[in-house]
Amino acid sequence: MSWNQIEMSVIRWSEERGIIPNSTSIAQYRKAQEEMHELHTALINRDRTGIIDGLGDVLVCLINVAALENVDLTHCLQTAYNEIKDRKGHMNAGGIFVKQPQSPDL
Repeated sequence: MSWNQIEMSVIRWSEERGIIPNSTSIAQYRKAQEEMHELHTALINRDRTGIIDGLGDVLVCLINVAALENVDLTHCLQTAYNEIKDRKGHMNAGGIFVKQPQSPDL
């Protein structure tokens, strides 16, 4: 299945269960936070099945937030990529990419 097909399947699933339109984007955000915690635990434990499940559950919640906010998630990803694609920086000791400050336009 393509991303769009899976996304639409998730939205239909959520509609059938009354999540969309009866939930709120804030409630789905909170659910995503819970799922992120579960993902964190799976990452710490190196539980591959839990990692896959956690990532999927977070994505379901984000798809629901996007649907409730009438936002195209693919557009959000494209917008973020366009913002970071030319970013320069370095990896710190903790494995986090630190972006290089941009010089102000003169």
